[in-house]
Amino acid sequence: MEKDAKYRMSAARLQELKDELDYMRTTRENEVAEQIKEARSFGDLSENSEYDEAKAEQTKLYARIDELEDLIANAEIVEKSGTADKIGIGSSITVLDVEIGEEEQYQIVGSQEADPMNGRISDASPLGRALFGATVGDQVEVEAPSGKLIFRVINIHN
Repeated sequence: MEKDAKYRMSAARLQELKDELDYMRTTRENEVAEQIKEARSFGDLSENSEYDEAKAEQTKLYARIDELEDLIANAEIVEKSGTADKIGIGSSITVLDVEIGEEEQYQIVGSQEADPMNGRISDASPLGRALFGATVGDQVEVEAPSGKLIFRVINIHN
């Protein structure tokens, strides 16, 4: 993760990250320390797979703690910016994929809340950038690896 980058997210997402960090620093860290202690009791560490696994888990834990600290330190809280007639952060929208004639539903969110498989797209993604500020009836073009995609805004729900 790039240090000192700004990570756009809602206040609720920031709180989730803080809660996860608190859990990692307390409960999870204690669990991993106990795993290491128990594995050490099995004797020879050079051939102790339980010890190796516990140490690997500790490495993953500390990496996640570092990642959470960076996200929290560089969080940029984004407020809902969508309106009833203009797409922004927090907007739930229905678009028509003009080429295949299918309607799709998305919610525009900050980059740390994106989950494209569940219809939550980042305002910084190519589709999110193209849709940002659009109104019902607007048609937007998005460059994708497969070529140009064209979407028409059908509805905006805020």
